Amino acid sequence: MSIQVRNIQKQFGDFTALNNVSLDFNSGELVALLGPSGCGKTTLLRIIAGLEHADSGVVILDGEDTSATHVRDRNVGFVFQHYALFKHMTVFDNVAFGMRMKPRSQRLSKAEIADKVHSLLKLVQLDWLADRFPSQLSGGQRQRIALARALAVEPKVLLLDEPFGALDAKVRKELRRWLRRLHDELHITSIFVTHDQEEALEVADRVVLMNQGQVEQIGTPEEVYQHPATPFVYGFLGSVNLFKGRHLDDGVQVGDARLAKAGTVVHKPGELEQGAEVLAFARPHEIDIHTEAGFDGGIPARVVRLLRFGLSTRVELDSVGDGPVQHFDVEIDAAQTVSLNLQEGQVVRLSAKALKVFEQPTAAAAGA
Repeated sequence: MSIQVRNIQKQFGDFTALNNVSLDFNSGELVALLGPSGCGKTTLLRIIAGLEHADSGVVILDGEDTSATHVRDRNVGFVFQHYALFKHMTVFDNVAFGMRMKPRSQRLSKAEIADKVHSLLKLVQLDWLADRFPSQLSGGQRQRIALARALAVEPKVLLLDEPFGALDAKVRKELRRWLRRLHDELHITSIFVTHDQEEALEVADRVVLMNQGQVEQIGTPEEVYQHPATPFVYGFLGSVNLFKGRHLDDGVQVGDARLAKAGTVVHKPGELEQGAEVLAFARPHEIDIHTEAGFDGGIPARVVRLLRFGLSTRVELDSVGDGPVQHFDVEIDAAQTVSLNLQEGQVVRLSAKALKVFEQPTAAAAGA
């Protein structure tokens, strides 16, 4: 089932949750709605499900305007963050619940329901827990049962609101891989909400980045990570270092230092004026550390902490000089760790192998 939302507007009092949002979700794809808390992603999911109503705009499911259609008639499966299993029912009865509640004319026989429940429990690899109660399950098991229950009514759309948000990191990682494999098997049009960048990039076919009730960028995980369209997207996806300075033809000037030279600044030629105030971003592996006394370029910084993880080392640094202290993260490999022989408290200089540069928004634009 394809989904289109057109010009969705939603206010909660004076707060704008969604501001003229329009999106297309293709049939059979898995899409992540990604963004910080309060950006509108859960509100949008609930409007698609019919659990919330938009102030204006329409929701179109398979070409039909369902904006006024009741949630029970949308054929949508919904999985919440906190499982929402019936505590007094066994696993079997939880999964069977939706099928038993259908009108008699649409309801399967008792034997058919039992066969389908066992089939779904095998699908989520928990058929051996049919007689248990939710209190006897782990968090990951409960979430898989919640997903089986959502699938039991054969929804055309599956909506998941922070499905793994209440779980620990290890279980989250296991379940998101499992969800990806399950989706590849079932091919149900699925939308899931998350604020976890790694989760979205690892699981989704496409990612919708949202901020302050608006869509910042849509694309494949590779597109949004490698080619962020706005400073927000760059800063939100993964670890990043931010520098404020002036754009020059051969680099970016930060204070008295030249941060990057010709060929390292990524932007469209002629896009920025000479001397324009810019925001420059570099990921930790795109920064070089210089310890030699003869190197007079780059930005001075003091080593605060060295964190060694296997074949790489993360170096945490603070800026040196006047003005507010700025923090930087740099990632170096094992060979560099040995050759640089960095010590906490040591002053070094930082230069960039690559920068993504955006013109600084004006005060008026930033407040818009």
